[in-house]
Amino acid sequence: MARRKRKGRPVNGVLLLDKPAGISSNKALQEVKYIFRAAKAGHTGSLDPLATGMLPVCFGEATKISAFLLEADKRYRVKCKLGVVTDTGDAEGEVIRTADYKHISLDDVQKQIPAFTGVIEQIPPMYSALKHEGQRLYKLAREGIEVERKPRRVTIHELIIHSLNGDELDLEVACSKGTYVRTLVEDLGEALGCGAHVIDLRRLSVGPFEGDMVTLDELKVLLEAAEDRDYTALDALLLPVDSAIADWPDIHLDPDAAFYMCQGQPIQVPQAPTQGWVRLYDQTRFLGVGEIQDDGKVAPRRMIRASA
Repeated sequence: MARRKRKGRPVNGVLLLDKPAGISSNKALQEVKYIFRAAKAGHTGSLDPLATGMLPVCFGEATKISAFLLEADKRYRVKCKLGVVTDTGDAEGEVIRTADYKHISLDDVQKQIPAFTGVIEQIPPMYSALKHEGQRLYKLAREGIEVERKPRRVTIHELIIHSLNGDELDLEVACSKGTYVRTLVEDLGEALGCGAHVIDLRRLSVGPFEGDMVTLDELKVLLEAAEDRDYTALDALLLPVDSAIADWPDIHLDPDAAFYMCQGQPIQVPQAPTQGWVRLYDQTRFLGVGEIQDDGKVAPRRMIRASA
């Protein structure tokens, strides 16, 4: 008889993981899930293996709102090497072209910033997880196959130059979802006439989340120190489920309205916003996510279990 798959703990909340370099986002997720012995977990937007920094991990009921973090703006610190172009756009790729960079000044870079700020178009890199006819682009790229990719519009909210030392350019990027920082660096390098690629990338923030993060090593230390399956110290690191949408307007419902909302019924709420998404609460807890309908009623979209 097949052994029944072991179930994990019913963990709920958001962990701000500081992903280390050298592993995929999915590998980092699986390690965190194992450390917490969690039944359910998911991350909110992949980082390349080269990249480090913020990878919010959603546990349990928080996975219901993880999609909203995928849609959120992000901020990165990126170091670029001028004068060298690689096939992946980063330091993990093979060098395909070099050029002189010594004539490039800080002023030259600054003059290019307006062209790379605001709404811009990017052609997604071949070394990406996008699909073409069911195949991941990076798998095709490894086979030496290149396919046409349509340009995509993204928004660069802010592009800050921190320094230029020799061939190393240090930037900070605040951008919309779907932005490829590698492509941004490559395009900037082409505009400068010397080419460029990413040598270090760190994500600083995702949506409302910024600041304190916890590393895998710190989690492992807490796990080793835990006695008799006591996960109190680990669970104390989790942020509430609604922290992922803390910048949304909130609606607090009376007991009757909360009852009908939890039954899946749209309701009229006095002084509610006229459009968009909202956080829903009763008198004591977060109930879930609602959306304003065309008739002005608040419709429940993703509701959170009472035990979360």
